[in-house]
Amino acid sequence: MKTKQTPIICLMGPTASGKTDIAVNLVQQLPFEIISVDSAMVYRGMDIGTAKPTKDILAIAPHHLLDICDPVENYSAGQFREDALREIEIILQHKRIPLLVGGTMLYFNALQNGLANLPRANSEIRERINWEAQAIGWLKLHERLQKIDPIAAERIHPNDPQRLQRALEIYEISGKNLTSFLAAEAKQKLPYPIINIALAPADRPLLHARIAKRFDHMLQQGFIAEVEKLYQRGDLQAELSAIRAVGYRQAWDYLANKINFDEMRERAIIATRQLAKRQMTWLRSWENLQWFDSEDANCLATILNFLQTNDFFFIPR
Repeated sequence: MKTKQTPIICLMGPTASGKTDIAVNLVQQLPFEIISVDSAMVYRGMDIGTAKPTKDILAIAPHHLLDICDPVENYSAGQFREDALREIEIILQHKRIPLLVGGTMLYFNALQNGLANLPRANSEIRERINWEAQAIGWLKLHERLQKIDPIAAERIHPNDPQRLQRALEIYEISGKNLTSFLAAEAKQKLPYPIINIALAPADRPLLHARIAKRFDHMLQQGFIAEVEKLYQRGDLQAELSAIRAVGYRQAWDYLANKINFDEMRERAIIATRQLAKRQMTWLRSWENLQWFDSEDANCLATILNFLQTNDFFFIPR
């Protein structure tokens, strides 16, 4: 008889959908340990703008993979996969269940499906792409990507030069687009049962309202002062992955006197909505995903019932 394996629970959803609140409540009901799946929460000193759990919340429900990098560092999907696999093993050894929570869909994909063996970076091609971007703008290069690889273009925003540059570079090096590499490469599946849960409000305007309300709350909490502290360090630049995070990029431009306060607020809210749209695009294409309405008053109870009646769900003894 085959021994039953402890499952890995992945709680995904668009930004501002209430994932942290649900996760903290789940930890109090079942033997979960949370692993953060967020490309901005890995950075120290970026707390308010990432909606990082407070000390009080972390006392109730500790999170792995928070505050593991300085903002001057670049943190990749490959590094996340390596770190997450290590934390998963530690949690399983302690006879607990890994609960991966966040909205960085690229990280979830890297964890569950592995990483394609992409061509190595070519400095000459990369420099030429950067030169073109300066000459004609990243928007024009994004339009080029739409023709080369519409699937990747849907997921990569024109204001994400690092990923846009990489997608174009891969095509120029190999003649194959990024999507074909991801589809063709053998995927490194996780050796555990996976239960995928999506948390999102059924009403999109409601999510947009929550995004605006949350950003205003961040401003009241001192978000600009948080970004100003990073700005004053002197070793951080707008092109770094950390500073390109939604909200931080717009606040950085405000501190650089490129835009005024109202423009900063409006652009940050719009950028967050666009992020949520891209997250939903990922989720709609995800296989074996169980959806829950975050605005349902019985959402937590419904998720608990789903988990406890799922054939894969198993509490280690």
